[in-house]
Amino acid sequence: MGSTSDKIEGKANEMAGKARQAAGDATDNHEMEAKGAAQEAKGHGQQAKGEVKDGVKKIVDKA
Repeated sequence: MGSTSDKIEGKANEMAGKARQAAGDATDNHEMEAKGAAQEAKGHGQQAKGEVKDGVKKIVDKA
């Protein structure tokens, strides 16, 4: 997967996770809140992965 698709998928997971957390909070469903937090964290990780790929590509392109 390319860096851009990692970033896009990461942002989507982040947004979905936030929505899931909000729904869990509104319905007092702690399990849903926890799953939302985990999904949001996954999204942060995917975005970081995309950033790292960009950094590596820049270094390789300079070489």
